[in-house]
Amino acid sequence: MASSQSQCCENPPTLNPLSGGGSVVEDLGGLKAYTAGSPDSKLAVLLVSDVYGFEAPNLRKLADKVALAGFFVVVPDFFHGDPLVPEKVPITTWLQAHGTNKGFEEAKPIVQALKNTGISAIGAAGLCWGAKVVAELAKSDDIKAAVMLHPSLVTVDDIKEIKAPLAVLGAENDHISPPALLKEFEEIISARSELDGYVKIFPGVAHGWTVRYDVNDEAAVKNAEEAHKHMLEWFSKYLN
Repeated sequence: MASSQSQCCENPPTLNPLSGGGSVVEDLGGLKAYTAGSPDSKLAVLLVSDVYGFEAPNLRKLADKVALAGFFVVVPDFFHGDPLVPEKVPITTWLQAHGTNKGFEEAKPIVQALKNTGISAIGAAGLCWGAKVVAELAKSDDIKAAVMLHPSLVTVDDIKEIKAPLAVLGAENDHISPPALLKEFEEIISARSELDGYVKIFPGVAHGWTVRYDVNDEAAVKNAEEAHKHMLEWFSKYLN
């Protein structure tokens, strides 16, 4: 457990409320949210962050990339200005105040707000902590496609209940959702003929690699971008 928790906290980003090239931070469905892309788009993607929240520069950069593909992207502040600061509070204590169930409940009004603006199809991608929120959304008819990137807290039972087409992008070196667990996910997805989905385990990378990478490390950037490509392809396939 200790190694899992430490891996969840590794490579913390330097948070910057001014990062990203997208739109301004606005209120949506009761939460502040970073948005990117044209609000006139009929297709939206909800990005649910890891424990470091919506001001992480690499996450906002990813939102901008998804927006360039034609989606209106929303990255909500599910932590209400209180992302994890590992040197100040243990993650176990922090999680008591920022549970994924609360995140799911707060995601529902955001989904509804998007639909109220004329959005016709919504996808959701969750990173680490956010993957569990996306799992809950994907059990309903609220979203049309789901992507989990190096998930945390997602269980076999969650995968059994998911309705939305699902892509799971996992890491070879992941103590939180190790390859053995991801292969169980894959077996369940394969056995459910009514559910389109897949699991891909990326070699040589660790938990958090898609957003908590060093921008000066060429190999790390390349690995992250490969995962981003898979995510975009999934949304392009199912959001139309």
